[in-house]
Amino acid sequence: MTRKPSRIDALDWPRIEADLATRGCAVTGQLFTPEECAALTAMYDEAHRFRSRVVMQRHGFGQGEYQYFANPLPPRLAACRSALYERLAPLANAWATAMGQPADYPPDHAAYLARCHAAGQLRPTPLLLRYDEGDYNCLHQDLYGDLQFPLQLTVLLSKPGEDFTGGEFVLTEQRPRMQSRAEVAPLAQGEAVIFAVNQRPVAGTRGSYRVTMRHGVSRVRSGRRHTLGIIFHDAR
Repeated sequence: MTRKPSRIDALDWPRIEADLATRGCAVTGQLFTPEECAALTAMYDEAHRFRSRVVMQRHGFGQGEYQYFANPLPPRLAACRSALYERLAPLANAWATAMGQPADYPPDHAAYLARCHAAGQLRPTPLLLRYDEGDYNCLHQDLYGDLQFPLQLTVLLSKPGEDFTGGEFVLTEQRPRMQSRAEVAPLAQGEAVIFAVNQRPVAGTRGSYRVTMRHGVSRVRSGRRHTLGIIFHDAR
């Protein structure tokens, strides 16, 4: 995998930030090449790379499975995670200010991870997910402890329409005293969707208010779907 930080710099960040403000999610454009997607997908069967495996139906999470990477993360994945954090930290601080929370996310990901580890959140959270025909992921939030970075990513590693059908990435947004709103983020192979982990600010007539977000995956109708999840806080 040869993704370089400059590819992250080349993303349309003004458009991404505008989409996050409007919908709570934003599609990045291509973040990984097909070759990089294939290399990540192949890691799923390399047990030594992972600290745990979760079969979703055993826990009522849906149907399918995923594995959390162990430390040390694959070097390119670790570099990508850190570079994306540095891009998103200013937005995270702006969201915190708008929601009346401490705007104290450090600019460097290593410093933020040190804060997580001091709080007892020691386990890495990047993960690979595998869905076969009929599998799905229930709406949920990836919180993992008291410290939560407010944004995360999902990268589609498989090719829609060729490797699988169905399996759309879905978000719901619950605004105060309103019915939930759903958003579907169509992805091409190698694209990521950035989205709110838990809550995000929405501008109202009397200032900003908080809305709660959840995400999931609709039923895979055929084939096999792999994704990479990049979460910036570590787990307890």
